[in-house]
Formats: sequence, C-alpha cells, structure tokens
Amino acid sequence: MSQTQFDEHLRKGDFLEWARVHGHCYATPKSEVDACLAKGQSVILEIDVQGALQVKERIPEAVLIFIEPPSLEVLAQRLRNRHTEAEKDIELRLANASKELSLADKYDARIVNDDLATAARELASCIRRYEAGDTTAAATTK
Repeated sequence: MSQTQFDEHLRKGDFLEWARVHGHCYATPKSEVDACLAKGQSVILEIDVQGALQVKERIPEAVLIFIEPPSLEVLAQRLRNRHTEAEKDIELRLANASKELSLADKYDARIVNDDLATAARELASCIRRYEAGDTTAAATTK
C-alpha cells in the first residue's frame, strides 16, 4: 500500500497498532484481529515493542511475550552472518534492539532464543497454558 493509503487508514483508526521501523511503516489491521477474537480464537502477532505496547494499551488482557537473543553480541553475529544488510543497517538494528531490550520488563513473559527449537517449545507451552486459562503461565518463562 502507498504511504498515502497507509496514512488514510491510520487517520481512520483502522490499525490496532502501527510502527515505523527502520524507515518502513508496519501495521496490524484492527478488523482482522477483532474478527478472530470474536470467534474465540487466539491471535499471535510478530511485532516490535512499540506495536506490542500499543496492543496492550488497547487490549489490556493481551499477553505479551518478548523473544530475546542471548545477548546483543550474539544478535550482532546473527545479523552479520546473514550477509543481507550493510554494516550501517546492522548498527541501526542493534541500537534499536538495545532500546527494545530495555522495555522487555513491560512484557508478561520473556523467552531467550538461544536455541530455536527450545525457544519454540517454550513459546508453544506458554501459549497453551494461557489458552487453558492459566493467566499467570506466561510469567513462568521469565
């Protein structure tokens, strides 16, 4: 969608959350989330911290799960090993990651992505416990 269309949707309040990240605009359509919630379905969003905090503000019962790298050094190595971005872009991502890590305590749960399979199991377990009605389940992964 064009920036003009994005701005129009934003003005009309069509987004549950939105963010400008690394020079690009991202948003989650409110209507799609509302439709899923109306059917009793859980909704999983992969969004940045600013978007997640907007969701929590609009849907206080939302459970926020912060998936973090073992360290900023590990994240830097992962980004560099991709060979998809210039060094200046990697530095920007690392600066943003540092800011986001400082807000991780605002989340209901934190999962360290040291091993992908383990982190995926922890995430699935956290979601299952929450869906089963254990609203404190998320806190056990901190």
